[in-house]
Amino acid sequence: MIITRTPHRISFFGGGTDYPSWYLNHNGKVLGGAIDKYCYLIVRELPPFFSHKHRIVYSQMEEPKTIDEIVHPSVRETLKFLKYSRGISIHHDGDIPARSGMGSSSAFTVGLLKAMYALEGKIISKSDLFKTAIHIEQDLIKENVGSQDQVFAAYGGFNKIDFFKNGEIVVSPVIMTKENMLAFEKKFMLFFTGMARNASDIAGEQIRNTTKNESQLNQMSKLVDEAHEIITSSKPDFLRFGKLLNETWKLKRKLSSKISTDFIDDIYETALKNGAVGGKLLGAGGGGFMVFYVEPENQLKVKKALKNLLYIPFEFDFSGSEIIFYKPYAGNIIRGEG
Repeated sequence: MIITRTPHRISFFGGGTDYPSWYLNHNGKVLGGAIDKYCYLIVRELPPFFSHKHRIVYSQMEEPKTIDEIVHPSVRETLKFLKYSRGISIHHDGDIPARSGMGSSSAFTVGLLKAMYALEGKIISKSDLFKTAIHIEQDLIKENVGSQDQVFAAYGGFNKIDFFKNGEIVVSPVIMTKENMLAFEKKFMLFFTGMARNASDIAGEQIRNTTKNESQLNQMSKLVDEAHEIITSSKPDFLRFGKLLNETWKLKRKLSSKISTDFIDDIYETALKNGAVGGKLLGAGGGGFMVFYVEPENQLKVKKALKNLLYIPFEFDFSGSEIIFYKPYAGNIIRGEG
């Protein structure tokens, strides 16, 4: 049995420039961090006692006889990619709901790959882990997903990630003193809107609008560098970082008609009226989680104003996808011959 724990992420700046349709022509960059909200996967070889060969448990339960019958796209395509032939049991549990804008689908794929390699007694590097997850999601499943979620899930940490025209992806940890990092963490509030959405559908419109959105995407990319310069200063102006979040949200709203709604706009305005400096909707848009920069003295007021939303405290995760339980031969069947 293998158990993996893979973090979700918060993207502060540059989201949208991590789609291949953009960065393979213009370069792209994002600034964000993995957080202590996780996707857990329990993976083991399934003994051959049952009428089904595989068992996959998530929001649904599947008991297919063949890999081609598996409905869950990440499980199906990952097992096919790895040419896995034995029976498998995969059980998912998570800290946050799916389709909520925090990289849940990519965390699943990264965690599954990590577990499957371990089940075969193999170690996969963080770099190969995110590259393989990107290939499975973008090329095999053909989802409209960017390339940042897989990186944050594999690496963890608070990073600036550069996406280059030649397809190269470079991860640069944000260097801050421990005191500055702790102070920075305390400036944010995370809320769940209660609305899930299909990110691939929303991202599809954004991808189709890439040429039309060139000005906004270039500006969003420049904000990554400005924000990075702020937080890596010896005396960082975190308030300015919060104000830049407001600027990037205004730009992001223009990328697609599906990104925001009247409900989301009302949440955003309510937060700003009660002390938030800036914020943004996470992920492709349409629902999910919202993060706000709020000075500690104003956080209780914002929390009360948004009392109908679920508030989720968080810290950054610096481990990335990891194996938290490893006993690969537990329950395996020894098949005799003759």
